Amino acid sequence: MPTSLVDGNSLLAVDVGAANTRAVLFDVVEGEYRFLALGTAPTTAEAPFKDVSEGVRNAIASLQAIVGRTMLDASRGLITPSQANGSGVDAMIVTLSAGPTLKAVVVGLLKDVSIESARRLTASTYARVVDTIGLNDQRKPEQQIDSILRLRPDLVVITGGTDGGASRSIHKLLDPIGLAGFLLPEEKRPAVLFAGNHKMEEDVKSLVGSFSSSLHFAPNVRPSLETEDLDPAERELAHMFVGIRKRQIKGVDLLDLWSGGHILPTAYATGRMVRFLAKVYASSKGILSVDLGASAAVIAAGFKGSSTLNVYPQFGLGENLVDLLNYTTLEDILRWSSLDISTGVLRDYIHQKALYPNSISATKEDLAISQSIARQALYLAMQSARLDFPRKIARIKPNLTPLFEPILAGGSALSDASRPGQSLLLLLDSLQPVGVTTVILDQNNLLPLLGAAASQNNILPVQVMESGAFLSVGTVVSPVVSSAAYGTSILRAKLTYENGTEARVDLKYGSLETLPLSSGEVGKLTIQLMRGVDIGFGPGRPPRDGFTVAGGALGVVFDGRGRPLNLPTDGVRRRELIKKWNWSLGGE
Repeated sequence: MPTSLVDGNSLLAVDVGAANTRAVLFDVVEGEYRFLALGTAPTTAEAPFKDVSEGVRNAIASLQAIVGRTMLDASRGLITPSQANGSGVDAMIVTLSAGPTLKAVVVGLLKDVSIESARRLTASTYARVVDTIGLNDQRKPEQQIDSILRLRPDLVVITGGTDGGASRSIHKLLDPIGLAGFLLPEEKRPAVLFAGNHKMEEDVKSLVGSFSSSLHFAPNVRPSLETEDLDPAERELAHMFVGIRKRQIKGVDLLDLWSGGHILPTAYATGRMVRFLAKVYASSKGILSVDLGASAAVIAAGFKGSSTLNVYPQFGLGENLVDLLNYTTLEDILRWSSLDISTGVLRDYIHQKALYPNSISATKEDLAISQSIARQALYLAMQSARLDFPRKIARIKPNLTPLFEPILAGGSALSDASRPGQSLLLLLDSLQPVGVTTVILDQNNLLPLLGAAASQNNILPVQVMESGAFLSVGTVVSPVVSSAAYGTSILRAKLTYENGTEARVDLKYGSLETLPLSSGEVGKLTIQLMRGVDIGFGPGRPPRDGFTVAGGALGVVFDGRGRPLNLPTDGVRRRELIKKWNWSLGGE
């Protein structure tokens, strides 16, 4: 008999992405929830449909054909709850990332306090800050109003003032917001979130409330100068995002109706799941989730007692792809390529991909370009996200990625890879993890759907996570080397299997090595480190009696290329090295 209390309700989970819409069915199999099947279809937010519900219906129709279960009636409406003949589903949840990047104006008092908190809050959804208004703003009020009228933001985030503190300064900042809202056409007025001094709520209602499309309040993100609490405001901002999308995109209101209001931004749902997993693992290390898709790069990290969620639309691989060139150069993208590709070819590819986000790589050159773009986008996103990680967390060096266990990775750039080794190398290059960690691929992009499903059924996410729906790549050992010459030995390892047999590796600086260890198996890894080499236990100090490692598609992977990763400046040598690294992980 199953130990879990499962009521047998089926759940249809739909993710509406910028390029593709996915419909996933979860149901009970032998007493426990399982991921059954996935149906996909192009998202229909753009012309000629301009209605996301059409793409959702098409994805559900694809799912129906796979599972042999009718979920749409003759008029293409959702059948709910499940019927006696086996048709329909009991519940539905939706995650949403489709639509244009929201334009946000941030309002606060001090740059390094309330304005910085407002920036981090805004970074938790699919938005970019287009203007900042604070006490140190040198512009006159009429210039601030002109800026708002010109930018026409979708969202205004107002913070500032400790609870019960002074309110005159905030009052001064609210005047331009209210006047600008009054001058804007009613249908163009922004949604406003106030997450500052709660004593100001009545003033905010009188000055801003009448001239916004919707006014929302959240607990103060800075109740004191030393305390920052973004979680309640992030939750309110997630609901505001859905409300804004209802006004912008046809069909979102229908999905909200079908799901009974259980619709969340994809990134927020991912962050919710990461916070949950951080509590489950309760490790001294953090837990990291990265998602690289058409709409944005999303990096969520959970630590003891804290979490961060960063959404980067400018690093998405869809319509926003051209924006990537505002943050990097064509040459920096091409440094990741194993083929000799000109900057002109790369530029043409970027513009074509932005026009047709659903296109897939048809040639080796296209694949090399797409993988190079994905590496650079994720690399830039990780460099930015690291700035918001708590300072007091496990690290080998301050300027490197913190210690994480595990790392979960999803998104089209990873799920479309032909081999697990291809995905792993992309992650190793862009994230540059250190120490010992487990890498897990979310090939079906289930993590945000599980985060959204938790509000409907808190048993389902746990059982699906434990069911093998995610692909374990294996354990990765990434030593940090103080100094070494290329080709010199930096680490020797012995892997002892459960049957007593052994496998050994001598890791040279600049190389990648693997030891086989199948999924579901564990082994004992004993390591000898050369002087100055650190895998998270101190320089030259591995665990004396070894430690247990889990297997996966690639077993145990040793990345001896150093941190930070420095690629050769010579193009020919660099491309040969990249080809060699690909071969080491089973690629081409």
